[in-house]
Amino acid sequence: MISQFLDSALDLSVIGGYSRIGFALRSRSWPPPEETPLAGRVVAISGASSGIGRAAARICLQQGARVLLLVRDPQRGERVRAELTGIGPAELISCDLSSLESVRACAREIAERHAALDVLVNNAGVLADRRELSADGIELSFATNVLGPFLLTAALVPALRASTAGRIINVSSGGMYTQGIHADDLQFEHGSYSGAVAYARAKRAQVVLTELWARRLQGVAVHAMHPGWVDTPGIEHSLPRFQRALRPLLRTPAQGADTIVWLSSAPDLPSGRFWQDRRQRPTHLLPGTREHPGERERLWAECARLSGASL
Repeated sequence: MISQFLDSALDLSVIGGYSRIGFALRSRSWPPPEETPLAGRVVAISGASSGIGRAAARICLQQGARVLLLVRDPQRGERVRAELTGIGPAELISCDLSSLESVRACAREIAERHAALDVLVNNAGVLADRRELSADGIELSFATNVLGPFLLTAALVPALRASTAGRIINVSSGGMYTQGIHADDLQFEHGSYSGAVAYARAKRAQVVLTELWARRLQGVAVHAMHPGWVDTPGIEHSLPRFQRALRPLLRTPAQGADTIVWLSSAPDLPSGRFWQDRRQRPTHLLPGTREHPGERERLWAECARLSGASL
């Protein structure tokens, strides 16, 4: 593994740590994976029809898993399922994370099909260019990136506990380093709306909830990670200028998915931590982004209230 000094220097440079440069340097010393480290495991991945989720699904199948593709668009999902079924057993389940009804239906279907769930990857997300409300009347970024995954996680806790090594992996973003959770305005109801800021706040909330889930769940490991800068359809749609300017440096979806897959099978990892490129990372880098315990509990309480989750 590269030295701690070089690894930290890459992170501080941002462009080095988040780009394909950092991945190339860090991955040189990683041991080759076991041939099928996920053999016999059931892995559910939201946002599995494109980008990082699709790449993670492919790699998990190659490593022996049965993969549940949780997708918002069934037609696009069916095309991906047909493509991946040649690699391994892939199942399609409809799940629109912005809809609480859809999330509940998805969780019921998973529980009906499988007595145990080994890995839940909360990967799907959205970066909206203006403030919109979901079908449930909740700000879209918060609904999709925070509330939907919270409800899905809560609903699948029994299935995860039925596994011998249940794991939850929340896919965050390095952008969360720029924001706190703003517990008094979780849905961006005050001030002018910024899609990028709302997204960063939601990604910060995911990391906070990871830590809170880890404290509450026994026998189920909970991890958060960020994939670096990845060239995905979502980035092309939401941040086209960023994508065009940095495209030569952006990671491939498979590189972005690497730590997700690694977290799915690596043994003896501490729960409640934040990871990138197979190494634990700090959760705060900038002043003013730290939340106090009261804000953390307000976030949890509001997620529980809005989702109606049974906890």
